[in-house]
Amino acid sequence: MSRFWLRILPQFLLVGGVTLLIWAAFDAADAFIFLSLSGLIPFFWMLRNLARIDVWLDAPTVESVPDGSGLWEGVFSRLRRMVRQRDQGQHKLETMLHDLQQAIAALPDAIVILDSGDHIEWCNPMAQEYFGLDERRDMGQQISYLIRQPQFVEYLSEPQSDQPCILKLSSEMILSVQLIPYADRKKLLLARDITRIENVDRMRRDFVANVSHELRTPLTVVNGFLETLSDMGDAPDAEMLKRSLALMTGQTDRMKRLVEDLLTLSKLENAENQLSEEEVDVPMLVAQIHQDALSLSGRNHQIELCIETEAGLRGNTEELRSGFGNLVSNAVRYTPEGGKVVLTWKMENGCAVFSVEDSGIGIESEHIPRLTERFYRVDRSRSRGTGGTGLGLAIVKHVLNRHQGRFEISSEIGKGSLFRAVFPPSRVIPGTPETK
Repeated sequence: MSRFWLRILPQFLLVGGVTLLIWAAFDAADAFIFLSLSGLIPFFWMLRNLARIDVWLDAPTVESVPDGSGLWEGVFSRLRRMVRQRDQGQHKLETMLHDLQQAIAALPDAIVILDSGDHIEWCNPMAQEYFGLDERRDMGQQISYLIRQPQFVEYLSEPQSDQPCILKLSSEMILSVQLIPYADRKKLLLARDITRIENVDRMRRDFVANVSHELRTPLTVVNGFLETLSDMGDAPDAEMLKRSLALMTGQTDRMKRLVEDLLTLSKLENAENQLSEEEVDVPMLVAQIHQDALSLSGRNHQIELCIETEAGLRGNTEELRSGFGNLVSNAVRYTPEGGKVVLTWKMENGCAVFSVEDSGIGIESEHIPRLTERFYRVDRSRSRGTGGTGLGLAIVKHVLNRHQGRFEISSEIGKGSLFRAVFPPSRVIPGTPETK
């Protein structure tokens, strides 16, 4: 028997007993009147409490649960407990949902929830950034109205596959988009920015192609001369032999420089290769590079050295020698005979600056942002003719990055170029006062 009937049964027995006593003491009519009144009073009390519950259901909170007495006290007490448990459960679910939304919003990938008709139900901030969506304006809109690339519309309409759709939204953003079905014909649209991965892959392909091309030419030349000498038999022409050996030596030197630059670049890019620091006497280093430049020029250029400070740097001598040397050798190679190259070491606004200025052919502005890419050449034929490997400025960039420096390039066609390696004050070992 339930607790309800255990509580109400004594009241029934009491009313029944009193009714029988009245019947015995008086008559049946008096007993019926008593019994009727005993039933009507609880009935009206029940109606009153039901009315209070009806009002409470319009705004069902723990605080507004009615107070009762007797049997209704237990009912309202249990109702109050149930509402409290419901509120606690709802609060817990809301907290979990809020935490989940925050976690999804913090993901680096874009997430869009689509219904069975491909309408947007929800999206995270990254999706708004990638696709230009607005959380309030675009909710309920069909996704194909907002992302109009033909390949995406086709991908959306085709049966789902494991292969993602690659979208090139701009020259600076490439996305990998994938649709995942779930629930009742709903879809989860995931998008990831793969711009860097695609660029790295493109650079890798270009790098392999460029290295192959750079090595193929000298190897073809050397192989051609070897075949020619082999065909001459035991008595090759002395003049021909001398000229062939000189050309083969030049080509092997070119391959050697290319391999050395590749090894240098690989070492600089290796994250495990920690920078070995020391106090570098930059004025002496620049003076040595000046002598190397005179030797490379063959006295065919006017090469000036301007040391305005005795300040040194905290860094790696060999890496700085390689970086500075590549800047100077580039200037000499691309400056016509009789031209001028100026090497300067100075302090500027607390920073140490090594600059190389030449009166060479100059560089068009659209090429300047790409000059530090591997094998990027403004004029390929001229670069190979001067003996360049196409890796010099890439090496300079990596050397400066490892020394927290920055690389500045300015140029004007027909008037020459200025290359500046700027080092932060934290790298400078003080020398003479800064020049103004």
